[in-house]
Amino acid sequence: QVQLVESGGGLVQAGGSLRLSCTASGRTFSSRAMGWFRQAPGMEREVVATINWTGGSTYYADSVKGRFTISRDNAKNTVYLQMNSLKPEDTAVYYCAATTGPVAGTSPDDYDSWGQGTQVTVSS
Repeated sequence: QVQLVESGGGLVQAGGSLRLSCTASGRTFSSRAMGWFRQAPGMEREVVATINWTGGSTYYADSVKGRFTISRDNAKNTVYLQMNSLKPEDTAVYYCAATTGPVAGTSPDDYDSWGQGTQVTVSS
């Protein structure tokens, strides 16, 4: 496992932008696929975006496609989620997660390391 620490959440008006960061400890970050998930109150945790170990392959949930961008900097052990054109329905706690291998999955069960979460609130 790796330890993950998210930052960058906050309160923003609809149409605004936020950039989330997730920094990992340990030497295995560059060999792991990463994902961003979110969980709204009363809802199940859902995948937002994933990225493979090189950054060359990404996945986006339909609800965020065209608005969010996932990227990673393996030299900094950090994965990012750039969120543009935010909507009130994007309000949730956002979590970053790491898999045990280089290929990303879309189920929370595919990930063995989780950050503590960061709140994103989008006001209308």
